[in-house]
Parts: sequence; C-alpha cells; structure tokens
Amino acid sequence: MPITPDGASDPFADILRLTEASSVVSGGFSARGDWALRFPSIGKLKLAAVARGTCLLQLDGQKRCVRLEEGDVVFLPGRQGFVLASSLSIPPKDARRVREGFAQLGDGEEPECVVLSGVVSPHPSSGSLLSEVLPELVHVRGASPEAALLQWLLKQILEERRGMRPGRAIASELLTQLLFVQALRAHMEGAGQLPSGWLRAIRDERIAPALRLMHGDPGRKWTIGELAKASAMSRTSFATHFKSVAGVAPLSYLTKWRMRLAQRALREDPVTISQIAASLGYTSESAFSNAFKRVTGSAPRHYRHAARGHTSTSPEDGDFEFGPRTAAKRQASSEPASRESARQSTGPLSRATARSTRTRGARSSPS
Repeated sequence: MPITPDGASDPFADILRLTEASSVVSGGFSARGDWALRFPSIGKLKLAAVARGTCLLQLDGQKRCVRLEEGDVVFLPGRQGFVLASSLSIPPKDARRVREGFAQLGDGEEPECVVLSGVVSPHPSSGSLLSEVLPELVHVRGASPEAALLQWLLKQILEERRGMRPGRAIASELLTQLLFVQALRAHMEGAGQLPSGWLRAIRDERIAPALRLMHGDPGRKWTIGELAKASAMSRTSFATHFKSVAGVAPLSYLTKWRMRLAQRALREDPVTISQIAASLGYTSESAFSNAFKRVTGSAPRHYRHAARGHTSTSPEDGDFEFGPRTAAKRQASSEPASRESARQSTGPLSRATARSTRTRGARSSPS
C-alpha cells in the first residue's frame, strides 16, 4: 500500500498501480521544412511530446488545430486519429510508413522540430480507469508552472534515445513512466473543472480524507458517518458532495474499488476465492460472489478462468500458474522483501490493504 509521509494512503498511486500502465517511447522524428504526418487511431493512449521546436496538431474530424510549443506534452485516449504538421496545408504522410525508430523528415534551414511519440498501455481490465477520466486531448503546456519537471524528463529521454549508453532502453522506459505520471499530475492540477470521476475526486480536498481511509483499508466496513466525520462534513453534505465529484455514492465507490482489487487477485494471485473475500471484508464467499457479479457482470470463477485464458487452474483445483502480468513483475519495481513479508502476513490483497500495526476484528458482510 502506498504511504505518504504523514502515514496516509495515496489513492492516486493506488489507481495508477492497479492500471498496470506501462509507458514506452516507441519512436519519434526530427523534421525540418514542410512536413505532415497522420497518426491513425490505435485504441490506446497515445503520447506525443515536443522536445524541440514547434508544430501543429489537429484531431480527425475537427477544424481547429492546437499549436504545440517546445516542452509541451499531449495525451490522446486513442479514440481519434490526428495529424502533426508544420502546416496543415501540406498533405500528410501515413506515420506507419515512416521508418521505425527515430526518423528524419524534410530538409531545409528552418528550425528543427523534434517530437517523441509513444503509447501508454494499461492492463485490458483496467484501461477504462484512464480513458473514462481523460478528454479527447490532454495538453500540458511546457510553459505552465506544473511542467518544469516535464521539460527535464524530455531532455533526458531525448539524450537516451540518441545516445548509446548501456541500459538506455530501461532508462528510457523508466523516464517515460515518470513523464506519464507527471503529465497526469499537471493535467489534474491545471485543468480547471474536471469531469466527475476518480481524478476529480482525488483532487478534491474536502473528500480526500475519506478517500484515503477507503483506499488505506478497503476491507473495513466503513459507514457514511465515519467517512463524513473524517472529512469534517455532515452525512448529507458529504454524500451529496462526494457523488457530485466522484460520479458515484461513497459506498458505491468503495464497492467498485474492492471489485477492482478482487479482479487483480483473481487474475494473478495463488489464492482461493474465499481468501479474496475475507481479505476484502466479506464474511462469506457467496456474499462476495454476489457483489462481484453485480459490479462486473461475471461470477468470480468465470472471470478467473476467462482472465487466464483457460490455461491455468485456480488454487481450488491444484496447480497454479501466474497470469500474463505476474505479481513478481509488479514486485520487481518496488521492494520485494517487504512486500513478500506483507503478503505472507496479511493475505492476498496486502498490496492495497496491508496495515503495519492494525489487526482486524470480525466484520459483517458489506452490502
């Protein structure tokens, strides 16, 4: 469980970890003179960053364009294709036909435009967590107060891409992951009015204490009264404000978060369904199964078999094989020894629910 300096949980980190989003700079180009490239819709979150110079961006089906300056970063959820160009009067080439890697486009004495491009690939089961809160275009300007770190990251990524230093591939990958997190932060902090959803909820200081409680111990039977008290609001005011910001009622948010955690455990952890139910505060497997099916539309066993492609068996059946994204892979980017200790001492969902000093008493079945 991510911990902030004051000991509280970090819902933003929780959600990003759950998406298992990997950010990769897959290529880029350096262009001079007249040039234009069309990038088709790929159904994935697309990243483009202007490391040097300027260019124009136009989404398919729209007349207006956006001028991108040096240091700007844009994210596109992948629902639309787009054009990057020195001028929109130039017929664009298909970007898929440009040489893979780092391409050189055009010629002339005009200032060079250098663009890094890549994709952010979340786990298929969690991709909607990102797509549902992002507009058709996220534009973080390099001149904004939040973007100072973005410019440093872009410079480092460009140096890694153009250099031949050992470990440049992994360095570029980690820097791009930081670029994604920082750009999302900058969007969250500087976007003005965000649509209802988890991103807006995390930014809202009034309900932040309640979110930290639910993320810090999702298996506890939280009540509206407890969450409202933590947020220094009346029950009615808290419930109304929470729904207007998050888009769902507080306890509905909690149930959906539990089911997200359950989905990951069913895909990846060598535990029984009853163990997952207990880790999330359910006193019976049937109560958990009913809640899981109500939220996801599938029974836990059916989800587990489908997620593993029918190639592995559950602990109830004997042998176990990890799913396509293993717990070991997640641990490799954190602290293996401490996480393994937490897993052994607190159960299958310790990544999100482990508490260093708290012990849990008997709980009633959550609704």
